[in-house]
Amino acid sequence: MKRIFIFLSVFSIFSLANAESLSDMKKIDMVLSKMSERAQKEIVISDKTQFLKDLAVVLNAEKSYRGDDLNLYYLIDKKHTVSSSYVPKDLVLLVKNDLYSINRNDLSLRPDVEIALQVMAKAALNDGIRLLVSSTYRSYSYQEKLFARWVAIDGLEEAERESARPGTSQHQLGSAIDFGSITDDFDTTPMGKWVYENAAKYGWSLSFPKNYEDITGYRWECWHFRYIGVPACQLQKKWFCNVQQYMLEFIDLWKQM
Repeated sequence: MKRIFIFLSVFSIFSLANAESLSDMKKIDMVLSKMSERAQKEIVISDKTQFLKDLAVVLNAEKSYRGDDLNLYYLIDKKHTVSSSYVPKDLVLLVKNDLYSINRNDLSLRPDVEIALQVMAKAALNDGIRLLVSSTYRSYSYQEKLFARWVAIDGLEEAERESARPGTSQHQLGSAIDFGSITDDFDTTPMGKWVYENAAKYGWSLSFPKNYEDITGYRWECWHFRYIGVPACQLQKKWFCNVQQYMLEFIDLWKQM
């Protein structure tokens, strides 16, 4: 009788795990169905079992990041916002140092993100490249003034392509950096080439890639990178066409279901 009970218990556990696996596989399709038509065409998850394993690595990695602030995968865009009062906790002021350069004295980042910047900057230095940090955290009020400035210069329609409305900018999260001269030729400079080739190895992801304005809401910004961690960068490249917006939208929807 005892052996039968043990067998049934093991069988029940196996059945439950298998049911959960099937449920998660169906959940993949449900999430994708809620994404844009272009996303559904481009995102191909051919091996759902492996995808779920890779996704689990990313969601588990999230637990290691500080939990008293917005998570590093927080979806912020033209439809998903933060309040005017939101400020990342314990912002670290960037100062002159031996690892990377800054072009202003009012730049700051989340503490965990600044540490990640140091790691990447040290690797760049080893390759003879010194990173230049040009823009980091921006408050709601700062972004409000910046957006108004671009509207005055280019008009509303063009400003919407160039600049985020207040409350919708990745910069307010304290985890995004504009590198170099913030110009369209950044990716052709020695620094830009190094960042493009190596950033993902250290957890930094290009936010607004070329030819994805219809998905991100913004034209290509070759200088704008957001820290999301190495596991997320790997997931993004392997399953989401290396498009940050696709991955963050998927994770956001996944958590809601």
